[in-house]
Amino acid sequence: MSTERLTVSTPTASGPPRRPPPVPPAVERIAAGRPVRTVWANEVGGLTLEVGAGAGRCFVKWAPTGSGIDLTGEVQRARWAGAFAAVPRVLDEGADETGAWFVSAALPGQSAVSERWTAEPDRAVEAIGRGLRTLHDTLPVPACPFSWSAEERLATVRSRAAAGMLGPRDGGPEHQDLTVSEALAILEDVPPLDRLVVCHGDACSPNTLIDERGLPSGHVDLGSLGVADRWAVLAIATWSTQWNYGRGWETRLLEAYGVEPDPHRTAYYRLLWDLCP
Repeated sequence: MSTERLTVSTPTASGPPRRPPPVPPAVERIAAGRPVRTVWANEVGGLTLEVGAGAGRCFVKWAPTGSGIDLTGEVQRARWAGAFAAVPRVLDEGADETGAWFVSAALPGQSAVSERWTAEPDRAVEAIGRGLRTLHDTLPVPACPFSWSAEERLATVRSRAAAGMLGPRDGGPEHQDLTVSEALAILEDVPPLDRLVVCHGDACSPNTLIDERGLPSGHVDLGSLGVADRWAVLAIATWSTQWNYGRGWETRLLEAYGVEPDPHRTAYYRLLWDLCP
């Protein structure tokens, strides 16, 4: 097994674009003359665009061909979860030679990392914790057809390692001193299950929406939603508070969620996230 360490160069961050990228032609057709604003761009060229205003406002999520983003899977998850929780309601979907997309109705509230809420991190972090707890208490595990289990994700990591696909660009600063072999050895020891829930799959702060009262109003970006231990998502939700609000907010999120810190499970699931988000 490789002794190469999991050091990284600084990745291109996802977030609101500093310079609006060109609007994909498919989105121009969907907009049909309505104003279009790019609200999010990721490191592989995927875009989230706001179309229109007022009651007819909607969002288009677009992924370029070859990006590896599975929008079909996200549409399936959003449609399933929408029967139980406040998630984007899918209005349309499609694909052409340039990429794939789906259109969803707007949800109330603003992202937890909007200027409104980064100015009040205490309230934002509380809303994220409360929102995740509500999601976990609401989405029915027995009825969920999707999985995000540690065992399945670990199998993906093993396959990538065996194919020589894990290397210098995998692993965050917290794990940069680990070799691939060391990381795999840690991940083989999956922590005992705490509580099985339907996890969001990417509970980074931007994916919780908060209304004007400071209450969680919805969740977006459900491409990895599935059944797993709740710490698979809590480890990342708390980690994300560091990136978006600075240090010192992790305990506040867990208090709002209603659980004591679990350093062992947190460390495990953060390493797994680094190698298989």
